[in-house]
Amino acid sequence: MLPSFLKPYNIDTHNLVRIGPNSDGGYVIHKDSIDLTKKIITCGLSDDWKFEKNFKKINKVCYIDAYDHTIDKDFWYKRFRKDIVHFFLLKKLKLYKIIKIFDYLDYKIFFKNKNKHFLKKVVQKAEKDNEISLSDLLSNDDGIFLKIDIEGSEYDILSDIIKKSEKLVSLVIEFHNIKNNLNKIRNFITENKNLKLIHIHANNFKEIDSNGNPNDIELTFVNINKINVSLEKSKKNYPIFGLDYKNFKRGKDIELKFYE
Repeated sequence: MLPSFLKPYNIDTHNLVRIGPNSDGGYVIHKDSIDLTKKIITCGLSDDWKFEKNFKKINKVCYIDAYDHTIDKDFWYKRFRKDIVHFFLLKKLKLYKIIKIFDYLDYKIFFKNKNKHFLKKVVQKAEKDNEISLSDLLSNDDGIFLKIDIEGSEYDILSDIIKKSEKLVSLVIEFHNIKNNLNKIRNFITENKNLKLIHIHANNFKEIDSNGNPNDIELTFVNINKINVSLEKSKKNYPIFGLDYKNFKRGKDIELKFYE
């Protein structure tokens, strides 16, 4: 069972919406956060920008700044070469898999003009040319939707999120290896006076532990100074049917239980 501080505050289901695919890369957010967003800052892009594309179809005036130092020309060359080999080995015969071979073209089309991808790693204190501090990213703009999936490095920048939380409309963040980091997550949630937890979902790519808890969790927060939130804990069952979907389609979704 999960500790009670991970239980979200109650939001009427009709105020929640899923943005992105019904699989890994999609997130449940508050509907009001869409129109309030002026910029999406994505930390950890990988080769999936479906969330950003879906969001921008609804809010056409916002723009995206994505940061990921690993998605360079060498990455795309290796991925394309691997995909072509799999295609000729008859491992990519489904239409959607064939289309994914050419993701680079969609990437080039999407990340142009106001949408930018920066080959930089988001850190607490930048010391190298390929690094940028989160504090600097959040210094100048307001109305920011912050999305973070940086494979464990999220714990290094939690203090900066708290310091700059008044700039945010909403935050989506994936916490990895939660068993060994519960104190850090607890401190982040309890110390943050602006951002309140409204949704939780378990990533099912890894097996649950002996207590039935996931290794990784996806959390959604909103700024209560911008979006009205009743500070009453949710009584919903998680995952929420019709909103939450499995990250790994062939695996079983993880039902979450909380200590009272």
